[in-house]
Amino acid sequence: MKIGEFSDSFLPIVDGVGRVVYNYCDTIARKGYEVTAVVPLDKFGYRGRFPFEIIDYYSHSLPLMKQYDAGLPSIDLHYNARLKMTDFDIVHVHTPFIAGNEGIKYAKERNIPLVGTFHSKYYDDFLQITGSRHIAGLGTDIIVKFYDQCDEVWAVSESSAKTLNDYGYKGKVEVMPNGMMITEPDPEWKQLAKEHFNIDDDPCLLYVGQMNWKKNILRILEAAAMLKKDGIKFNLIMAGKGPHEEEIKDKIKELGLEEDAYLVGHVLKEDLLTGLYMLADLFVFPSIYDNGPMVVREAANAGTPSVVTAGSSAAEGIDDGVNGFCCGDSSEGVYETVKKALSDLEATARIGLQAKETIPVAWDEIIDMVIDRYQYLIDRRKGLL
Repeated sequence: MKIGEFSDSFLPIVDGVGRVVYNYCDTIARKGYEVTAVVPLDKFGYRGRFPFEIIDYYSHSLPLMKQYDAGLPSIDLHYNARLKMTDFDIVHVHTPFIAGNEGIKYAKERNIPLVGTFHSKYYDDFLQITGSRHIAGLGTDIIVKFYDQCDEVWAVSESSAKTLNDYGYKGKVEVMPNGMMITEPDPEWKQLAKEHFNIDDDPCLLYVGQMNWKKNILRILEAAAMLKKDGIKFNLIMAGKGPHEEEIKDKIKELGLEEDAYLVGHVLKEDLLTGLYMLADLFVFPSIYDNGPMVVREAANAGTPSVVTAGSSAAEGIDDGVNGFCCGDSSEGVYETVKKALSDLEATARIGLQAKETIPVAWDEIIDMVIDRYQYLIDRRKGLL
Protein backbone atom coordinates (compact mmCIF):
# COMPACT_ATOMS: atom_id res chain seq x y z
CA MET A 1 0.00 0.00 0.00
CA LYS A 2 1.29 3.45 -0.98
CA ILE A 3 -0.17 6.37 0.94
CA GLY A 4 -0.06 10.14 0.50
CA GLU A 5 -0.60 12.21 3.65
CA PHE A 6 -1.33 15.85 2.65
CA SER A 7 -1.17 18.65 5.23
CA ASP A 8 -0.58 22.40 5.48
CA SER A 9 0.87 21.85 8.95
CA PHE A 10 4.00 19.80 9.53
CA LEU A 11 7.45 19.93 11.10
CA PRO A 12 9.02 22.05 12.43
CA ILE A 13 5.61 23.43 13.49
CA VAL A 14 4.57 21.57 16.62
CA ASP A 15 0.86 22.26 16.64
CA GLY A 16 -1.62 19.41 17.05
CA VAL A 17 -2.29 18.74 13.36
CA GLY A 18 1.39 18.81 12.41
CA ARG A 19 2.24 16.35 15.17
CA VAL A 20 -0.63 14.05 14.19
CA VAL A 21 0.50 13.96 10.56
CA TYR A 22 4.10 13.28 11.60
CA ASN A 23 2.98 10.38 13.80
CA TYR A 24 0.76 8.99 11.05
CA CYS A 25 3.72 8.99 8.63
CA ASP A 26 6.23 7.69 11.15
CA THR A 27 4.05 4.84 12.45
CA ILE A 28 2.74 3.80 9.01
CA ALA A 29 6.30 3.65 7.66
CA ARG A 30 7.52 1.60 10.62
CA LYS A 31 4.74 -0.89 9.91
CA GLY A 32 6.24 -1.48 6.48
CA TYR A 33 4.03 0.65 4.20
CA GLU A 34 5.19 3.32 1.75
CA VAL A 35 4.02 6.73 2.96
CA THR A 36 4.79 10.24 1.76
CA ALA A 37 4.10 13.54 3.51
CA VAL A 38 3.06 16.24 1.01
CA VAL A 39 3.57 19.50 2.87
CA PRO A 40 4.86 23.11 2.61
CA LEU A 41 8.61 23.60 2.28
CA ASP A 42 10.36 24.26 5.57
CA LYS A 43 13.55 23.42 7.44
CA PHE A 44 12.96 19.81 8.43
CA GLY A 45 16.59 19.21 9.25
CA TYR A 46 18.39 16.07 8.10
CA ARG A 47 15.78 14.05 6.23
CA GLY A 48 17.62 10.79 6.65
CA ARG A 49 16.22 10.54 10.16
CA PHE A 50 12.69 10.11 8.81
CA PRO A 51 11.49 6.62 7.77
CA PHE A 52 9.12 8.20 5.23
CA GLU A 53 9.36 10.35 2.11
CA ILE A 54 8.65 14.10 2.03
CA ILE A 55 7.49 15.99 -1.06
CA ASP A 56 7.37 19.67 -0.31
CA TYR A 57 6.47 22.78 -2.27
CA TYR A 58 7.44 26.44 -2.23
CA SER A 59 5.94 28.29 0.73
CA HIS A 60 6.04 31.51 2.70
CA SER A 61 4.70 32.57 6.09
CA LEU A 62 1.14 33.84 6.44
CA PRO A 63 0.86 37.55 7.38
CA LEU A 64 -1.60 37.03 10.25
CA MET A 65 -0.35 33.60 11.32
CA LYS A 66 3.41 33.75 11.01
CA GLN A 67 3.89 30.36 12.67
CA TYR A 68 2.35 28.75 9.56
CA ASP A 69 3.54 28.52 5.97
CA ALA A 70 1.44 28.50 2.82
CA GLY A 71 2.51 28.48 -0.78
CA LEU A 72 1.86 28.01 -4.46
CA PRO A 73 2.51 24.37 -5.35
CA SER A 74 1.13 24.90 -8.87
CA ILE A 75 4.17 27.01 -9.83
CA ASP A 76 6.74 24.80 -8.13
CA LEU A 77 8.07 22.76 -11.06
CA HIS A 78 10.26 20.50 -8.93
CA TYR A 79 7.34 19.67 -6.64
CA ASN A 80 5.04 18.91 -9.56
CA ALA A 81 7.64 16.69 -11.21
CA ARG A 82 8.16 14.68 -8.03
CA LEU A 83 4.42 14.34 -7.38
CA LYS A 84 3.84 13.01 -10.92
CA MET A 85 6.35 10.25 -10.21
CA THR A 86 4.28 8.90 -7.30
CA ASP A 87 1.59 6.25 -7.56
CA PHE A 88 -0.37 6.45 -4.31
CA ASP A 89 -3.14 3.94 -3.67
CA ILE A 90 -4.97 6.32 -1.35
CA VAL A 91 -4.78 9.98 -0.32
CA HIS A 92 -5.45 11.28 3.18
CA VAL A 93 -5.89 15.05 3.56
CA HIS A 94 -5.54 16.60 7.01
CA THR A 95 -6.22 20.27 6.24
CA PRO A 96 -8.85 21.81 3.93
CA PHE A 97 -6.56 24.42 2.43
CA ILE A 98 -3.72 24.41 -0.12
CA ALA A 99 -2.29 20.98 0.67
CA GLY A 100 -5.77 19.56 1.07
CA ASN A 101 -6.82 20.77 -2.35
CA GLU A 102 -3.64 19.30 -3.80
CA GLY A 103 -4.72 15.98 -2.31
CA ILE A 104 -8.20 16.26 -3.79
CA LYS A 105 -6.78 17.05 -7.24
CA TYR A 106 -4.37 14.12 -7.08
CA ALA A 107 -7.05 11.64 -5.94
CA LYS A 108 -9.45 12.71 -8.69
CA GLU A 109 -6.80 12.54 -11.40
CA ARG A 110 -5.70 9.05 -10.32
CA ASN A 111 -9.21 7.83 -9.43
CA ILE A 112 -8.16 6.66 -5.97
CA PRO A 113 -9.94 6.94 -2.60
CA LEU A 114 -9.74 10.17 -0.62
CA VAL A 115 -9.99 10.41 3.17
CA GLY A 116 -10.35 13.79 4.87
CA THR A 117 -9.84 14.31 8.61
CA PHE A 118 -11.56 17.22 10.33
CA HIS A 119 -9.09 18.38 12.98
CA SER A 120 -9.91 21.97 13.90
CA LYS A 121 -12.77 24.34 14.70
CA TYR A 122 -12.29 26.51 11.63
CA TYR A 123 -15.21 28.83 12.39
CA ASP A 124 -13.38 29.95 15.55
CA ASP A 125 -10.18 30.49 13.54
CA PHE A 126 -11.94 32.53 10.86
CA LEU A 127 -13.78 34.59 13.47
CA GLN A 128 -10.58 35.35 15.37
CA ILE A 129 -8.74 36.41 12.22
CA THR A 130 -11.52 38.46 10.60
CA GLY A 131 -13.69 39.55 13.52
CA SER A 132 -16.72 38.94 11.29
CA ARG A 133 -19.31 36.26 11.99
CA HIS A 134 -20.57 36.60 8.42
CA ILE A 135 -17.13 35.95 6.92
CA ALA A 136 -16.54 33.11 9.39
CA GLY A 137 -19.82 31.55 8.26
CA LEU A 138 -18.82 31.84 4.60
CA GLY A 139 -15.49 30.24 5.48
CA THR A 140 -17.15 27.24 7.11
CA ASP A 141 -19.38 26.84 4.03
CA ILE A 142 -16.18 26.42 2.00
CA ILE A 143 -14.90 23.90 4.57
CA VAL A 144 -18.07 21.84 4.23
CA LYS A 145 -17.77 21.85 0.42
CA PHE A 146 -14.21 20.61 0.81
CA TYR A 147 -15.24 17.61 2.89
CA ASP A 148 -18.14 16.91 0.54
CA GLN A 149 -15.51 15.88 -2.03
CA CYS A 150 -14.02 13.16 0.19
CA ASP A 151 -14.92 9.48 -0.06
CA GLU A 152 -14.86 9.26 3.70
CA VAL A 153 -14.60 11.89 6.42
CA TRP A 154 -12.99 11.26 9.80
CA ALA A 155 -12.99 13.27 13.02
CA VAL A 156 -10.77 12.78 16.03
CA SER A 157 -13.60 12.74 18.60
CA GLU A 158 -17.37 12.52 18.88
CA SER A 159 -17.62 16.22 19.71
CA SER A 160 -15.52 17.25 16.69
CA ALA A 161 -17.72 15.08 14.46
CA LYS A 162 -20.73 16.97 15.85
CA THR A 163 -18.99 20.28 15.13
CA LEU A 164 -18.56 19.39 11.46
CA ASN A 165 -22.22 18.36 11.26
CA ASP A 166 -23.17 21.65 12.93
CA TYR A 167 -21.24 23.44 10.17
CA GLY A 168 -23.64 21.85 7.68
CA TYR A 169 -21.88 18.66 6.61
CA LYS A 170 -24.63 16.10 5.94
CA GLY A 171 -22.57 12.95 5.45
CA LYS A 172 -21.48 10.34 7.94
CA VAL A 173 -18.39 11.14 9.98
CA GLU A 174 -16.22 8.28 11.22
CA VAL A 175 -14.42 8.81 14.51
CA MET A 176 -10.72 7.94 14.26
CA PRO A 177 -9.04 9.13 17.48
CA ASN A 178 -5.49 10.32 17.85
CA GLY A 179 -2.91 8.19 19.57
CA MET A 180 0.43 8.89 21.19
CA MET A 181 3.87 7.40 21.51
CA ILE A 182 3.53 5.56 24.80
CA THR A 183 6.84 5.37 26.62
CA GLU A 184 7.96 4.88 30.18
CA PRO A 185 9.40 8.30 31.13
CA ASP A 186 12.87 8.34 32.62
CA PRO A 187 12.61 9.41 36.30
CA GLU A 188 15.68 11.61 35.79
CA TRP A 189 13.80 13.80 33.29
CA LYS A 190 11.71 15.31 36.08
CA GLN A 191 14.80 16.62 37.88
CA LEU A 192 16.34 17.67 34.56
CA ALA A 193 13.31 19.85 33.77
CA LYS A 194 13.24 21.27 37.27
CA GLU A 195 16.85 22.37 37.04
CA HIS A 196 16.67 23.53 33.41
CA PHE A 197 13.67 25.80 34.02
CA ASN A 198 14.74 26.72 37.58
CA ILE A 199 11.44 25.60 39.17
CA ASP A 200 11.15 25.55 42.96
CA ASP A 201 9.31 23.03 45.16
CA ASP A 202 5.91 24.76 45.15
CA PRO A 203 3.04 22.88 43.44
CA CYS A 204 3.33 23.06 39.67
CA LEU A 205 0.58 23.82 37.16
CA LEU A 206 1.38 23.22 33.49
CA TYR A 207 -0.11 24.33 30.18
CA VAL A 208 1.28 23.12 26.85
CA GLY A 209 -0.08 24.50 23.60
CA GLN A 210 -0.34 27.56 21.40
CA MET A 211 -0.12 30.95 23.08
CA ASN A 212 -3.51 31.88 21.69
CA TRP A 213 -6.50 33.28 23.55
CA LYS A 214 -8.82 30.82 21.79
CA LYS A 215 -7.29 28.13 24.03
CA ASN A 216 -9.02 29.69 27.08
CA ILE A 217 -5.68 30.83 28.45
CA LEU A 218 -7.35 33.82 30.11
CA ARG A 219 -9.27 31.36 32.29
CA ILE A 220 -5.96 29.88 33.45
CA LEU A 221 -4.41 33.25 34.25
CA GLU A 222 -7.45 34.61 36.09
CA ALA A 223 -7.75 31.36 38.07
CA ALA A 224 -4.06 31.65 38.97
CA ALA A 225 -4.63 35.21 40.21
CA MET A 226 -7.46 33.94 42.44
CA LEU A 227 -5.19 31.23 43.84
CA LYS A 228 -2.52 33.81 44.60
CA LYS A 229 -5.08 36.04 46.32
CA ASP A 230 -5.92 33.05 48.54
CA GLY A 231 -2.23 32.79 49.48
CA ILE A 232 -1.74 29.48 47.66
CA LYS A 233 1.82 28.94 46.44
CA PHE A 234 2.30 27.55 42.92
CA ASN A 235 4.33 27.71 39.73
CA LEU A 236 2.45 28.11 36.46
CA ILE A 237 4.55 26.89 33.53
CA MET A 238 3.28 27.71 30.03
CA ALA A 239 5.05 25.99 27.12
CA GLY A 240 4.46 26.94 23.51
CA LYS A 241 4.49 29.83 21.06
CA GLY A 242 1.72 31.70 19.31
CA PRO A 243 0.25 34.97 18.06
CA HIS A 244 -0.80 36.30 21.47
CA GLU A 245 2.40 35.62 23.39
CA GLU A 246 3.14 39.29 24.12
CA GLU A 247 -0.48 39.96 25.11
CA ILE A 248 -0.34 37.01 27.50
CA LYS A 249 2.86 38.38 29.04
CA ASP A 250 1.12 41.73 29.51
CA LYS A 251 -1.84 40.03 31.18
CA ILE A 252 0.50 38.16 33.52
CA LYS A 253 1.95 41.50 34.63
CA GLU A 254 -1.50 43.07 34.93
CA LEU A 255 -2.63 40.24 37.22
CA GLY A 256 0.54 40.43 39.32
CA LEU A 257 1.73 36.94 38.38
CA GLU A 258 5.28 37.81 37.28
CA GLU A 259 6.79 35.68 40.07
CA ASP A 260 4.40 32.79 39.57
CA ALA A 261 3.86 32.32 35.81
CA TYR A 262 6.61 31.46 33.32
CA LEU A 263 6.44 31.33 29.53
CA VAL A 264 9.15 28.94 28.36
CA GLY A 265 8.46 28.86 24.59
CA HIS A 266 8.50 25.74 22.45
CA VAL A 267 10.04 22.79 24.29
CA LEU A 268 11.26 20.53 21.50
CA LYS A 269 13.45 18.12 23.47
CA GLU A 270 11.49 15.07 24.59
CA ASP A 271 13.31 14.74 27.89
CA LEU A 272 12.55 18.34 28.90
CA LEU A 273 8.91 18.32 27.76
CA THR A 274 8.17 14.97 29.36
CA GLY A 275 10.06 16.16 32.43
CA LEU A 276 7.70 19.14 32.67
CA TYR A 277 4.69 16.82 32.46
CA MET A 278 6.20 14.67 35.22
CA LEU A 279 7.01 17.70 37.36
CA ALA A 280 3.49 19.13 37.12
CA ASP A 281 0.92 18.28 39.76
CA LEU A 282 -1.83 19.30 37.34
CA PHE A 283 -2.04 19.81 33.60
CA VAL A 284 -4.46 22.72 33.17
CA PHE A 285 -6.13 22.68 29.77
CA PRO A 286 -9.59 24.30 29.78
CA SER A 287 -9.70 24.77 25.98
CA ILE A 288 -13.05 24.18 24.30
CA TYR A 289 -11.44 24.80 20.90
CA ASP A 290 -9.23 21.71 20.63
CA ASN A 291 -10.42 18.46 19.11
CA GLY A 292 -8.98 15.33 20.73
CA PRO A 293 -5.89 17.14 22.09
CA MET A 294 -2.80 14.96 22.35
CA VAL A 295 -1.40 17.02 25.23
CA VAL A 296 -3.98 15.54 27.63
CA ARG A 297 -2.77 12.06 26.65
CA GLU A 298 0.86 13.09 27.00
CA ALA A 299 0.22 14.43 30.49
CA ALA A 300 -1.56 11.19 31.41
CA ASN A 301 1.36 9.13 30.11
CA ALA A 302 3.56 11.00 32.59
CA GLY A 303 1.10 10.29 35.41
CA THR A 304 -0.26 13.82 35.56
CA PRO A 305 -4.03 14.41 35.69
CA SER A 306 -5.64 17.12 33.57
CA VAL A 307 -8.10 19.86 34.43
CA VAL A 308 -10.41 20.17 31.41
CA THR A 309 -13.71 21.88 30.66
CA ALA A 310 -16.72 19.63 31.18
CA GLY A 311 -18.38 18.72 27.89
CA SER A 312 -15.36 19.66 25.75
CA SER A 313 -13.58 17.35 23.34
CA ALA A 314 -10.62 17.31 25.74
CA ALA A 315 -12.93 15.87 28.42
CA GLU A 316 -13.86 12.78 26.38
CA GLY A 317 -12.48 9.80 28.27
CA ILE A 318 -12.08 11.69 31.55
CA ASP A 319 -14.18 10.64 34.54
CA ASP A 320 -14.24 13.59 36.94
CA GLY A 321 -12.36 12.81 40.12
CA VAL A 322 -11.32 9.37 38.87
CA ASN A 323 -8.74 9.89 36.11
CA GLY A 324 -8.87 13.69 35.82
CA PHE A 325 -10.85 16.77 36.71
CA CYS A 326 -13.71 18.48 34.84
CA CYS A 327 -14.41 22.14 35.56
CA GLY A 328 -16.99 24.70 34.52
CA ASP A 329 -16.28 26.92 31.52
CA SER A 330 -15.24 29.95 33.57
CA SER A 331 -12.22 31.30 35.38
CA GLU A 332 -14.01 30.57 38.66
CA GLY A 333 -14.60 26.99 37.54
CA VAL A 334 -10.90 26.47 36.80
CA TYR A 335 -9.96 28.14 40.09
CA GLU A 336 -12.29 26.03 42.22
CA THR A 337 -11.21 22.77 40.56
CA VAL A 338 -7.48 23.52 40.78
CA LYS A 339 -7.77 24.71 44.38
CA LYS A 340 -9.53 21.50 45.41
CA ALA A 341 -6.96 19.35 43.61
CA LEU A 342 -4.05 21.21 45.21
CA SER A 343 -5.60 20.80 48.67
CA ASP A 344 -4.91 17.04 48.58
CA LEU A 345 -1.88 16.34 46.42
CA GLU A 346 -1.72 12.68 47.45
CA ALA A 347 -5.24 12.06 46.15
CA THR A 348 -4.42 14.07 43.01
CA ALA A 349 -1.34 11.92 42.42
CA ARG A 350 -3.50 8.78 42.65
CA ILE A 351 -5.85 10.26 40.07
CA GLY A 352 -2.79 10.87 37.89
CA LEU A 353 -1.91 7.16 38.09
CA GLN A 354 -5.45 6.32 36.99
CA ALA A 355 -5.04 8.73 34.09
CA LYS A 356 -1.89 6.86 33.05
CA GLU A 357 -3.73 3.53 33.16
CA THR A 358 -6.84 4.60 31.26
CA ILE A 359 -6.24 7.53 28.87
CA PRO A 360 -3.21 6.96 26.57
CA VAL A 361 -3.74 4.90 23.41
CA ALA A 362 -0.67 3.93 21.40
CA TRP A 363 -0.24 5.17 17.84
CA ASP A 364 0.50 1.55 16.88
CA GLU A 365 -3.04 0.59 17.88
CA ILE A 366 -4.64 3.58 16.13
CA ILE A 367 -2.65 3.11 12.92
CA ASP A 368 -3.66 -0.55 12.75
CA MET A 369 -7.27 0.69 12.53
CA VAL A 370 -6.25 3.35 10.00
CA ILE A 371 -4.55 0.83 7.72
CA ASP A 372 -7.54 -1.51 7.89
CA ARG A 373 -9.82 1.37 6.87
CA TYR A 374 -7.49 2.47 4.07
CA GLN A 375 -7.51 -1.08 2.68
CA TYR A 376 -11.30 -1.24 2.87
CA LEU A 377 -11.62 2.01 0.88
CA ILE A 378 -9.07 0.85 -1.71
CA ASP A 379 -10.85 -2.47 -2.17
CA ARG A 380 -14.21 -0.75 -2.40
CA ARG A 381 -12.94 1.60 -5.11
CA LYS A 382 -11.60 -1.39 -7.06
CA GLY A 383 -14.97 -3.10 -6.82
CA LEU A 384 -13.62 -5.94 -4.70
CA LEU A 385 -16.29 -5.51 -2.01
